[in-house]
Amino acid sequence: MRRPTPALTGTLALCLVLTACGGGGPASPQASAAPAAADGTTLLIWADQKRSDTLKPFAEAFAEENGIKAEIVVVAQNQQQTFTTASQAGEGPDVLVGAHDWIGNLVQNGLIDPVPMTEEQLAGYADVARRAVTYDGQVYGVPYAVENLALFRNTELAPDAPATFDELVDTGKKLKKAGKVEEIVGYPVSQQNGQSGDTYHLYPLYTSGGAHLFGTTPQGDPDPADLGVGTKESVAAFERIAALGEKGEGALKRSFTSDNAAAAFNEGKTAFMVAGPWRLADVRKAGVKYDVTPVPGFKDAGPARPFVGVQSFFVASKGRNKALAQEFVTGSLASAEVAQALFDAEPRMPALKKALEYAAAKDPDVAKFQAAAENGTPLPAIPQMVAIWVPFNTLIHAAVKGEPVPAAVDAAAKAIAEQLEQ
Repeated sequence: MRRPTPALTGTLALCLVLTACGGGGPASPQASAAPAAADGTTLLIWADQKRSDTLKPFAEAFAEENGIKAEIVVVAQNQQQTFTTASQAGEGPDVLVGAHDWIGNLVQNGLIDPVPMTEEQLAGYADVARRAVTYDGQVYGVPYAVENLALFRNTELAPDAPATFDELVDTGKKLKKAGKVEEIVGYPVSQQNGQSGDTYHLYPLYTSGGAHLFGTTPQGDPDPADLGVGTKESVAAFERIAALGEKGEGALKRSFTSDNAAAAFNEGKTAFMVAGPWRLADVRKAGVKYDVTPVPGFKDAGPARPFVGVQSFFVASKGRNKALAQEFVTGSLASAEVAQALFDAEPRMPALKKALEYAAAKDPDVAKFQAAAENGTPLPAIPQMVAIWVPFNTLIHAAVKGEPVPAAVDAAAKAIAEQLEQ
């Protein structure tokens, strides 16, 4: 858990109050089943700006039908730590909008409750979304959007999708030798500050090399007792990554971040980019003729398995109106109308199958990202994941720089194990 900061006062100043102001908003599908509310009750919802704007009419409709008020607070940054601080002070929301990988930390700190979704409701969601919000056998969030990495390809420079990452590198090298591009591939190796590796983006290659971060418990959760970093498989995976690095093929470079990889692709300086759906708008605006396919794995190796992130709605354990919050989340916010509205605001793959059909009909890239997610793994939601990031990021930089892989892997494994023992 990141150290909380006292950001609550400034955040509340950004709040958008939604009163029961009457007509025009979407109906709340199960609002009639909501518990009776006392006079002056206000349902408090925290979300970022884009989600807040989209959720406003649904919150208005629920508030009006239940004789209450609804208030949406815009939390632009550090949502999880701000929520933790506020909840522990008794000043948090009833409903929180956030990422599924917060679940383990929030459950450990007693800050969110399970949500009572029926088997029929759960069956309406994509499998990866159901798995992502299930922790220790219980469902802790209502998922609404799925996001994962895929391979963007400039179809004018590279008409055919590469079957393997080795083939991608060969194609990129030929294009570079011919003077058609400047870079083999736009692959983010570093985070935006350039000082740390990027575990999120490198994970597909690591898994294709046959390695894993954590094993799996019988309940299906990541198992911190089974650490994959430090095994012979992790060494072999990083040997293959290092072979693509600065002392090898030169395809992977520590200078590449998500932003400059995108810039290179949009400017035609590379034919390939590994990125998520958040890059679609800029690629389209740049006028690049492109296709989207799954990130390919290494030759004669396993599939590349990207992390899958699932945006979700949570019910706060310390909220003042938990019964109303449960009804709002499992009724109104679990509807196809909400999922479709959120997709229209930002084209990320819906978690709800019915909304996924709607989105795929409007945007063919939705089905392509869905295909790229089929081999994906939910980003581990266990609290122990915090032990992974810094050592693994350091390991990525060491391997791409060309330092001896076995020693770098061993150092990362020891650093992770020490944190897990604390």
